[in-house]
Amino acid sequence: MIEIKETFEMSKESIISLYQANQWSSAQKPEQLYRALMNSHSLVSAWDGEKLVGLANAISDGHLVVYYPHLLVLPEYQRSGIGKQLMDVMSKKYSGFHQQMLTSDVNSVDFYKACGFERAGKTVPMWIYDGDEH
Repeated sequence: MIEIKETFEMSKESIISLYQANQWSSAQKPEQLYRALMNSHSLVSAWDGEKLVGLANAISDGHLVVYYPHLLVLPEYQRSGIGKQLMDVMSKKYSGFHQQMLTSDVNSVDFYKACGFERAGKTVPMWIYDGDEH
């Protein structure tokens, strides 16, 4: 049984393993990644016993705008509803906010649409990115 927790209590090693399993370049910067997650406005995690199998975080001003930068689930646990559970916790927490935003990988667009997100009008995502997986 998967347990969803709103907690910042998880080891750096378990986080890095999750990011490496998903081939996210931020795993190459473990100290920065760990500090970034620990300084999130919210952090939600999914656990199979003692094993971290997913997480989602939010960056927010606490009143009006929230941005969801990361949502990951171990590949062997994907398509089992864990990502949806994590996103549901975040969406509920920030339901009264004027703007909930994220940047989706093309392969995840349908997932986020199922979570209630839609394309942001005529906006175009832009970034300076230090990774190569996109």
